[in-house]
Amino acid sequence: MREHAQPDAALTGEPDAYVHVINASGQGDVIFVCEHASCFIPPEFKALGLEGEALTSHIAWDPGALAVARALSDAFDAPAVAPAVSRLVYDCNRPSDAESAIPEQSEIYDIPGNVGLSDADRQARSERFYQPYRKALVDVIDGALAAGRKPAIVTVHSFTPVFKGETRDLELGVLHDEDARLGDALLAAIEAAGDMSARRNAPYGPENGVTYTLREHAISRGLLNVMIEIRNDLIAEQTTQHDMAGRLAGYLRTALDAVLAGGEGA
Repeated sequence: MREHAQPDAALTGEPDAYVHVINASGQGDVIFVCEHASCFIPPEFKALGLEGEALTSHIAWDPGALAVARALSDAFDAPAVAPAVSRLVYDCNRPSDAESAIPEQSEIYDIPGNVGLSDADRQARSERFYQPYRKALVDVIDGALAAGRKPAIVTVHSFTPVFKGETRDLELGVLHDEDARLGDALLAAIEAAGDMSARRNAPYGPENGVTYTLREHAISRGLLNVMIEIRNDLIAEQTTQHDMAGRLAGYLRTALDAVLAGGEGA
């Protein structure tokens, strides 16, 4: 397992540029989001008191997820929105008032640089890292709607095969909140293909707060939506990342066609 792969050089962040929109002019009827694309921690945060493998492990980002999201963006000619800062600095898949937006602990690791922050400290991080990402995503969605498209919102994540000492045997997780239209169709498409295993709302579910982006940006607008979790040892290399993106593109096309054919589109 190559969980500690180097972060994407294009997402190491620059002052006032902690979000990237890939293929912003894409005309596809999907918008991809990769909230945990980068493990970059700005130098002034002094690595949040962490060192070694923790800084590039799954606690800091979702290894392989950005490469898959990029490839899906190409396959669908669709925009992809990705924050360029570690989830440990600010988790853009959490509301700003959630404690987990700036976690004091992640899996087995304490995060010293996040302990004892004042409300002002937390607000400053939200304004610096979350608000630009949120604006970028809203602008992309609103632009598609203004152009007469009703894009499906698909978020791309990866998960570690071993969490707190427990092995996870699933390959894909298909997550949804109250709107299960695309999730149902995607699970059916994966099952019909028969080449991968997937489970609903695993290894996490709405009760863990992981569907925030879907609720905030898709469900609120009546747009089709789903969150895809990929076991990260399956996307540890460039070749496997592109292979996975190809598989997911096929599943998603089948699922989107099925939902729209059933008259359940957004």
